[in-house]
Amino acid sequence: MTTMNISLPEEMKAFIDAQIAREGYASASEYVRDLIREAQRRHARNELDVKLLEGLEGPAVEMTREDWDAIRREALEGLRDGGSAP
Repeated sequence: MTTMNISLPEEMKAFIDAQIAREGYASASEYVRDLIREAQRRHARNELDVKLLEGLEGPAVEMTREDWDAIRREALEGLRDGGSAP
């Protein structure tokens, strides 16, 4: 792990201290790491939303029986492999 020092106004430090006490975090570092993980999750969801919208904007393609069979086969292989499918 690496260390990062940040400067905060007293009001923000007091808020963090209150959150640590209220939410049961062990330290300010743990609290900040949790905030960063949540920001990363939001970012990933936003990227997925953009990709889904891009997909919806493209031309509609009718799925064939072979397409559905291939999707089913890949899903079952992923389950057999413990979820490590691409």
